[in-house]
Amino acid sequence: MMIKENSYWHRFPLILVAGISLLVGLWAGIARMGWPVLPNSEVVLIHGPLMVVGFLGTLIGLERAVALQRGWAYGIPVCAGLSALTALLMIPSQISASLAVFASVLLTIAFITLYRQYPSEHFVIMALSALAWLVGNAMWFSGAAIFALVPWWVAYLVLMIAGERLELSRVRQPTAWIRCAFHGSVAVILIGLASSIFDLHTAIRTSGVGFLALGVWLLRYDLAWQSAKQSGLPRFMALSLIAGYAWLAVGGILWVALASYFSAGPRYDAMLHSIFLGFVFSMIFAHAPIILPTITGLALPFRNIFYFHAGLLHLSVVLRIFGDLTQSLRLQQWGGLLNAAAILLFLVNNVRTVRRGAGVHALRKVNSLS
Repeated sequence: MMIKENSYWHRFPLILVAGISLLVGLWAGIARMGWPVLPNSEVVLIHGPLMVVGFLGTLIGLERAVALQRGWAYGIPVCAGLSALTALLMIPSQISASLAVFASVLLTIAFITLYRQYPSEHFVIMALSALAWLVGNAMWFSGAAIFALVPWWVAYLVLMIAGERLELSRVRQPTAWIRCAFHGSVAVILIGLASSIFDLHTAIRTSGVGFLALGVWLLRYDLAWQSAKQSGLPRFMALSLIAGYAWLAVGGILWVALASYFSAGPRYDAMLHSIFLGFVFSMIFAHAPIILPTITGLALPFRNIFYFHAGLLHLSVVLRIFGDLTQSLRLQQWGGLLNAAAILLFLVNNVRTVRRGAGVHALRKVNSLS
């Protein structure tokens, strides 16, 4: 059933759940680093699910549902959001995980549906990303250790973003060799994931090679370099994208070099957050001025103040990764705290910009009537 998209208000409860997941996930993340901010230690254990399923899963699912314009597609963000809420209520993890599995099944169906309507290679990549999320969520349901399923969650986000950028890269009409290089990078990531069943550390190294290759491909062939020559929002987006691609390449190098540490500890933290924070949140910061108005119907005009939260994010990730690699607890902690501060500043700047945009719109409307 196709639904009319002339009303945005039914989406705000889902956005609220995503926001709660983000805020509690940040809180839990700070507590994991040793800051005395969270008396309930059990919430610390769901930091990953809150961020990947509750926050990112809900928003990505909502974005896809809006694009697909099918009522059933809203089951993706609904299931992802309910997964986060049940986790927050400390309901047995299998309930939360089962809801996440349903969300990822629906997301996979959504991309298959989109491919059938508009056959294109970027939808294949996105469908593979949804399948990676499905495998990770199924492993969560089965009771697997978080570090064992995290590579699948990472691949879900990396491939989702890469698929979107591949779609835009068609403007440059890349040669067959360039497209093969992209697909080869994706294939290496998938081979690494598949081999994790047999040897996790070899799988991490293999996937790391794929992440590095994909990061280099995006740095070389993405449209961001052309947009960086412009001004305003195109330049901000381009610089955020370029910085994110660099972090993906750095993450790939860390996965190759430090694979034997992929279970716990500061080096594990560096491997994860170079991608989760450096890459993924760079993409979120870059695309928010376009995606949020599409989802909410609220104007989010570009302001130079956006560079503050973007700059703080990258400086804090550098500080955190350096602290991880040198095993300096204080640098890790302050880097993590500033990571959270950058994301909170991002939220504040966006809310203030939306309110300012609404005020300007109202003033113009009054002037037009007078």
